[in-house]
Amino acid sequence: MSFTLLPPGPRQHGFGLPLLRQMRRDYLGLARQMHTTYGDAVYTRIGHERTYEFFHPELVREVLLDPSRSFIRWERGTQVFAEVHGQSVLVTEGDTWQRQRRMLQPGFGPKRMAGYAQHMAAAAAQALDALPPQAQQTVDYGHLMTQLTMDVVLRTLFSQQIQAAGRQESLAAEQAVQVLSRLGMEEFFWPASLPYWLPHKWPARRAKRTLDTLVRRHIQQRRAEPPGVEKTDLLGMLIAVRDEAGDQGALSEQEIHDQCMTIFLAGHETTASALTWWGHCMASQPACAQRAQEEVDRVLGQRPPRYEDLPALPYLAQTLKESLRLYPPAASLISRRATRPVQVGPWQLPRGALVRITPWVLQHDARWFPEPERFDPERFSDAGQAAQVRGSYLPFGAGPRVCIGNLFAMTEMQLVAAMLLQRFQLTPVAGPPPQPVLNVTLRPAQGLRLQLQRR
Repeated sequence: MSFTLLPPGPRQHGFGLPLLRQMRRDYLGLARQMHTTYGDAVYTRIGHERTYEFFHPELVREVLLDPSRSFIRWERGTQVFAEVHGQSVLVTEGDTWQRQRRMLQPGFGPKRMAGYAQHMAAAAAQALDALPPQAQQTVDYGHLMTQLTMDVVLRTLFSQQIQAAGRQESLAAEQAVQVLSRLGMEEFFWPASLPYWLPHKWPARRAKRTLDTLVRRHIQQRRAEPPGVEKTDLLGMLIAVRDEAGDQGALSEQEIHDQCMTIFLAGHETTASALTWWGHCMASQPACAQRAQEEVDRVLGQRPPRYEDLPALPYLAQTLKESLRLYPPAASLISRRATRPVQVGPWQLPRGALVRITPWVLQHDARWFPEPERFDPERFSDAGQAAQVRGSYLPFGAGPRVCIGNLFAMTEMQLVAAMLLQRFQLTPVAGPPPQPVLNVTLRPAQGLRLQLQRR
């Protein structure tokens, strides 16, 4: 088998520190620039780290679908996530990860979605119907979506909801996630994390304590309930599940806490990001919004949507998928470490090589998506998806570590989007378009305000 030693890439200066500074300043911009300059495979050196950036779907699939398990997740990335998530399914590797994934998977399967959908629709109705009654209003749309998706995850995880009395806690949790996302993004570019007890780490320490207190309080409340009271939420599943295909054991108390932390964080933040960008796309593309609205009116009228309705709303799903293409919440941070020498395309990667994959670049590549900056839901019609190049569209990742909650997220997004369109027309607020910024998830740099006009 033929191979080439190294792909092209920028020359190393100052042990790669100037390149590291560029990555910290604008990771997505640098990735796009390297792809334009050097092609589908790029080699960089930062200190002792040998990094391969792959921008072609075939190369990406070789890495993410590697059958010989030659790759593990980048250790530094999992260390940063573990500081908040603990040793959850998001972080663990090997047998531990396989056991956790196997035990959690039934909780996110199709059989449970109809029950979750009722909670999703109830949370959306409560949030949208609580908006002021005037015919037209300007709202902090990103904040609205964050609070709504947080309510969804509280209902589906703990059988609780955001009440007026608990509004302060949900606002504190939202702020804590913002702090940890921003600081976590900075941590990725340091070789190690400094201890939390250092004075300058107090914002992260306080934010982590806020989220940890929220999760522990809900778990303790459940443990204090009388015996025999069973609930069908995700926490109930985590407590009851046994590893029937493995050691027959239950999840430990710490494992339950860590899984709850990941479900709470990932279960609302990425969905809020996706719905925020979808709102921007709908406000900016009135013809697409009108077509989606007509479909919703035809199928649902004024009644709340159910899980069984979603197959009858294909165009609405297309608008969401196209928004995920343009603005993937997980726009980057797919990183793998080679555990052995391995060939990817014509490149021979040594043991220890780091691989980075950036969905943002793949999904804005004109070879796979003509006129890539144009919002076009027809890319995700049946014909459009059939013509898609596999590996070019990665909003939930791919391979064994594909997001376990992807069906949950898509169900929630479709239900919330349908209920928004039933009630409002979305229009942009005067000013420059929102600029994406990557702080673990992709968000508008200055937030997003939209006008909602009641129908």
